Amino acid sequence: MNSSRSLCLSNLAILIPVLAILLLGGCGHSRQAHVNVPPPPPAASSAEPVPAEDISPNDHEKLKEGYSPNLAEPAIPAGTTPLTTQTGLASWYGPPYHNRVGANGEVYNMHAMTAAHRTLPLGSIVRVTNLKTGHTALVRITDRGPFIPGRILDLSLAAARRLDVYLPGTAEVKIEVMRTPAPLDIGGKWAVQIGGFRSEHEATKLASRLEHRYRTAKVLSFPSPTGDWWVRVRVLDDQRSRAQQLVAETKTPEGAVFLVRLD
Repeated sequence: MNSSRSLCLSNLAILIPVLAILLLGGCGHSRQAHVNVPPPPPAASSAEPVPAEDISPNDHEKLKEGYSPNLAEPAIPAGTTPLTTQTGLASWYGPPYHNRVGANGEVYNMHAMTAAHRTLPLGSIVRVTNLKTGHTALVRITDRGPFIPGRILDLSLAAARRLDVYLPGTAEVKIEVMRTPAPLDIGGKWAVQIGGFRSEHEATKLASRLEHRYRTAKVLSFPSPTGDWWVRVRVLDDQRSRAQQLVAETKTPEGAVFLVRLD
């Protein structure tokens, strides 16, 4: 009898703490465990990032293929001497040309150190000096232009800021051609560009007239990003002499006539 009572008391002593734990666990709100989550590692960044809003869908496709726009000033070997020099009026271009494919096939990035020139081989590196301020920068020729009489160079936005051309819009500059991928005086593919026209009708009318006059030439009319229209004439074999002759023979009451190198 005593042994049975002792066994019951010992079982009760074990049962009471277990019941107390169960009762306490069922009271109030349950608590969630606090977990220390480490912050994500910093994203890798380049020295000169391209703003996300300045990258078009075409840019994204090129970036997937490993393409990276070169935003830095191009470099040349020490002691490089100019091949030729030119002076004249420079301007700059940004929107709406930004993120559009340029003459060299690359997507134009106005934040890169590039420029447009009508006749220098694409890929040439030139040193540009603002004759008023003395500021100098190296730029790579990636596009064609400017197609405005009296101007010889169209700078990117980045180059215009470096050379004090951004605020005034234009400036007298000296262009020193430092390196070229092709000869300056021989070869090349040449054409004639005429414009801009305020209406498509005027552009197509001139294109039809030139097609009738120069039957061996390929004539194209096309709109520019700014809304006006242009006419481009590719002469037979893209010869420079033929293109120069067409420039001399062509007159139009609207727009101007320019000799342009295609390569």
